Amino acid sequence: MIPLIRPETLFEIHGSIAMFTFNRPAARNALTWAMYEGLLEACQRVDEDPAVRVFVLRGAGDHAFAAGTDILQFSEFQGGEDGLRYEARIDSVLERLARVVVPTVARVQGVAAGGGCAIALTCDLRVCSTNAIFGVPIARTLGNCLSAASCARIVALLGTALLKDILFTGRMIGAEEAKAVGLTSRLVFPEELDAAVEEVAVAIAGNAPLTIKASKEILRRLEQGTRPETDLDADQISLCYGSEDFREGIAAFREKRRARWKGI
Repeated sequence: MIPLIRPETLFEIHGSIAMFTFNRPAARNALTWAMYEGLLEACQRVDEDPAVRVFVLRGAGDHAFAAGTDILQFSEFQGGEDGLRYEARIDSVLERLARVVVPTVARVQGVAAGGGCAIALTCDLRVCSTNAIFGVPIARTLGNCLSAASCARIVALLGTALLKDILFTGRMIGAEEAKAVGLTSRLVFPEELDAAVEEVAVAIAGNAPLTIKASKEILRRLEQGTRPETDLDADQISLCYGSEDFREGIAAFREKRRARWKGI
């Protein structure tokens, strides 16, 4: 199959293993709209190719899996409705990734933050290097919020108490803590990461594909049953994205200073 290559993403298939790369290393692989679209295309390609048994996601370079949505893209937002559309868009990308029929593996080296963290946590497995860090530091950066669907997905992995800790403090989870809370299936030194990912991918690819697909779908349906009702979060998303604080968060990022929160 011909490789699917965009300027900011790469997608290739090598035998039974498909590989997708967020390819903005100079920006710590901060996610643009085009990169989200590239991921959607890759998901479709994986599902259409019966030879693919494993789908691996990675970030280019040594410093980040993906550092979240590129904050400069939020500069065009005018109010709460833009926030609602954005969160719905992210929810649709994550749900599409969750529905990929084969196991998905996040190869995490360096930062997985915001949208990047959400993508890594949506994958079935995470193989991490000892310099991996996870988090959603929006309480100290932008002043926006996660959707209910994203919260539910993370709660299923980490539990409500730990998610509250992460969201309220804006702190990041280091590799050792990630291992302790079950966030990563393998933790290795950076120079061993590619070999560890390959080992996991090859092991999965060599097993009964129908057993794996059925198991993944059953577990997805069980998790789906815990998701909140539609629009449960609309008022809160609109409140955050339509606030002065959100605009201040964007301005502070662009001016490379600490945000001055007002709570309005």
